[in-house]
Amino acid sequence: MKPIKRFSCLGMCVILGAASALAQSPKPRRINIAIELLENGQPVYYVGSHDGVSGSFEQGKKDAQTNGDYISYDMEHAPYDVRALAEYMRGLKAGGPTKSGHQTPPVIAVVPVNGTDEATVRANAWQVNQVLATGVHGIMLPHANTPGAVRAFVEAMRFPIHKQAVDQGLGEGRRGIHGVAMASKIWGVTPEEYLQKADLWPLNPNGELLLGLKMEDKYSVANAEEILKVPGISFGELGPGDLILSLGLPRGSGGPIPPQLQQAHDKVFGLMKKNKIFYHDSARFGSVIELIKSGAMILYASESEMEAGRNYTKRPKPW
Repeated sequence: MKPIKRFSCLGMCVILGAASALAQSPKPRRINIAIELLENGQPVYYVGSHDGVSGSFEQGKKDAQTNGDYISYDMEHAPYDVRALAEYMRGLKAGGPTKSGHQTPPVIAVVPVNGTDEATVRANAWQVNQVLATGVHGIMLPHANTPGAVRAFVEAMRFPIHKQAVDQGLGEGRRGIHGVAMASKIWGVTPEEYLQKADLWPLNPNGELLLGLKMEDKYSVANAEEILKVPGISFGELGPGDLILSLGLPRGSGGPIPPQLQQAHDKVFGLMKKNKIFYHDSARFGSVIELIKSGAMILYASESEMEAGRNYTKRPKPW
């Protein structure tokens, strides 16, 4: 008679522990957790600054476990170095998955082209192609001054296969297919899946890309009503630092908010609410919880402020 094989208690415990961990690991619904959160009515907190994010593989590995919901990667005032951005994205992928189970934290790149007019954006659409090819999850357009510029930027970010709002305020998408192979690896999908998912949300409910606008000078504010009607915008911010300069107001007074700045804030914020565009607000206009109460959904905050905000909105963990 053959002897009965027995598993050791230690071996069985390891197997059960691994199975339990697998069962409890998060199963993301989306590639982009920021979209997932916004769909659930949860504010989004970002990290990064105008000093730029160090574009290196090792920095990406480190940042993969960030406490923020997305990373702002500055290429507007920091060097425009796509090779460094690509290495950073590879590092994020290597350092993942995130605590929420996503391949990487979302990265929103701020590009150096200004949205002054349609011709300028069309001439610099190569920046959009190169940046999206690294696998980022969105782009911010600085100095969004005219509806034509914003419309051209939306079209530059879209593949022609996506038809939402085409001939209803938008032309056909102009993004080319080259770069899809690299971006799809960062997202952890096939190239064909990337083609279907790499579109602007919420214009495309299945899209995974975010387009943000910086309304940061007097021209943006003056044209805000027409700009914010353009389909494809995901979120926007006022950009008070540059707006103060544009309005000729004194900087660093530390006193009450100047009436002209408050009026611009209220106008842009109101129009974004009207057009169902998520609003990024500045801490200059109040505490994190006050901003959430006012309707702001994209927030820059310290870790303690993030925790306070997440507790206030009863956000499920893991964060």
